[in-house]
Amino acid sequence: MPDHDVRLQQLTAWLEPALQNLFREQAWGDVPPGDLTPASSDASFRRYFRWQGAGRSFVVMDAPPPQENCAPFVAIDQLLAGAGVNVPVIHAQDLARGFLLLSDLGRQTYLDVIDGANADALFADAIDALLALQRLPMQAPLPSYDTALLRRELELFPEWYVGHALKHRFDDAQQACWQRVSQVLIDSALAQPKVLVHRDYMPRNLMLSEPNPGVLDFQDAVYGPVTYDITCLFKDAFLSWPQARVDAWLRSYWDKARAAGIPVQAQFEAFQRASDLMGVQRHLKVIGIFARICHRDGKPRYLADVPRFFAYLHEVIERRPELAELGQLLAALDAGGRP
Repeated sequence: MPDHDVRLQQLTAWLEPALQNLFREQAWGDVPPGDLTPASSDASFRRYFRWQGAGRSFVVMDAPPPQENCAPFVAIDQLLAGAGVNVPVIHAQDLARGFLLLSDLGRQTYLDVIDGANADALFADAIDALLALQRLPMQAPLPSYDTALLRRELELFPEWYVGHALKHRFDDAQQACWQRVSQVLIDSALAQPKVLVHRDYMPRNLMLSEPNPGVLDFQDAVYGPVTYDITCLFKDAFLSWPQARVDAWLRSYWDKARAAGIPVQAQFEAFQRASDLMGVQRHLKVIGIFARICHRDGKPRYLADVPRFFAYLHEVIERRPELAELGQLLAALDAGGRP
């Protein structure tokens, strides 16, 4: 353990009595000798460790305040568990210091195992879990995807990608064009039926688990557009699928959602258009976030996937005439995925 990692020292000191309490409550006997090893990290300040001993395994979250707040994770974890979604069991928590002791949903994410042969089955499970999430009544005190939040996300693109990655500022005509495009995307999002939205429902956050999938990284959930999560699932940061397969998966979701009473659009064509425009809003946001993570936080590795999102954008722009101005703007910027 590095001497300078004070957080890890604090976490280790907290973990020992937390495990003792858990083993006592479960009548498992004394806590056996165990190993604490890094499990994963992400684009935020959170880190995850895995404790293993005598055949038992747990995940420990380190979410340092004030950069991170564990309270939404705990609240939404309980909400989703009540709907039958496979989320981590929270065995111990210290919200003030940002430590959680969680059940271990496994070592393999969808991203680790998914391929052309198993994608249909894995995505079918993911759709079923998403429908359980979306069936929840909108009664929890969660924020909504309103105009301000949608616009704030969109503005990450000109601020961080255009401004920092491309070293460019919109001129007046480009700014006016950007505002018109942004309004099209915002109006489409706000016109959609609302459900609980995970906001990062993608293969990297779905675990191969029993029941399948295990769902992670839900702490930023809001109430918002019904197409958001399903679009996110198939237009991922780390892998791409042929559009024909995406269309088939979208229709499968739409059929199941209608049967489950989820308030999707009545016509599949309207649903698909809403999904396309929702995806464009998210892709622009993610490009901005990846640029921010590089230029503000010093983590350049996410920029390798920026070209994937530009490919998604151009794919939609080609079939949606209402986005022609966005295509012209990106062409003028020569924005095709440069870091």
